[in-house]
Amino acid sequence: MPKRFLSLAFALLLAGCAGAPPAPTPPSPPQVPTPVVEVLDFETPVIQDRAPARRYSAEEGRALERRSGYRVDHSVRSAGVNQRVRYLVIHYTGGDDAAALRALTGSQVGTHYLVLDQPGEFQQQPVVLQLADESMRAWHAGVSAWGDREGLNDTSIGIEIVNPGFTQTPSGLSWSPFSESQIQLVIALAKDIVQRYDIEPTNVVAHSDISPGRKLDPGPFFPWQRLAQAGVGAWPERATVARYLNQFSNGRVPSVRALQQGLARYGYRLEQTGRMDDQTLRVLKSFQMRFRPTDHTGFYDAESAAILFALIEKYHGPAQAGAILASS
Repeated sequence: MPKRFLSLAFALLLAGCAGAPPAPTPPSPPQVPTPVVEVLDFETPVIQDRAPARRYSAEEGRALERRSGYRVDHSVRSAGVNQRVRYLVIHYTGGDDAAALRALTGSQVGTHYLVLDQPGEFQQQPVVLQLADESMRAWHAGVSAWGDREGLNDTSIGIEIVNPGFTQTPSGLSWSPFSESQIQLVIALAKDIVQRYDIEPTNVVAHSDISPGRKLDPGPFFPWQRLAQAGVGAWPERATVARYLNQFSNGRVPSVRALQQGLARYGYRLEQTGRMDDQTLRVLKSFQMRFRPTDHTGFYDAESAAILFALIEKYHGPAQAGAILASS
């Protein structure tokens, strides 16, 4: 074959390859439309009033509470409720009036009532500062526990009393007494609170009761016995203490485990280890500061046990005290 015919044939072959149609691509899968959630309008049935609304009389209307767009009738009350407030906690401030006001009007701590170093008077009655409504939770108790409750801020009212607290001396802590005007005001205020909220005597507590070792206020100079005589808080009967003291004499002091059980039954939070460990010592010191302020070193003796079981007998019944002693 002549060369020009070969060249022409090769050129035609190349042209035919270049002009061949491409292989068909597979079809794309059909696009499924994204569903659109439609907001439907429902015709919810509402019945018509069967009778005209009750019309309150003018006298009844005056007793209604006015709120935004409606009134509130408080004449019918539910019995299935209880008070938020179950505890009253007594503190001292550890400083003077100015320091107390700076601290208690800030954002870190708070209280419901503040008794100043020298309370003011109006028409021959003492005046207390109320820093928070009783319905509000004030941050006065901190890390705390009493009975079956922890964190008593939620369920308590706090009273702070301006008092320097204590100073360190070579012979130990030197405590500052409270003034007569302060104590008279605290008694009047506390008595009103416990009556309005029906607070149990054993639930009127010191800050040191609910935070043993961490807190020492209101200290051994706070007159708990005087408050109890006025109807505020707990105090043992003298004759009952004497009876238990006679029972525990001659080395018959209840065991440490019985002490722990008794302190826990009264309200203090501690573990039942059967040992005079650090937690038991802290609680015992707080108990003694409250109920035997002349000697609160933490030494466990017959008098401490007698006071404790006299309190349990008075406020929880003789059977409770007897059961704890029988188990020791």
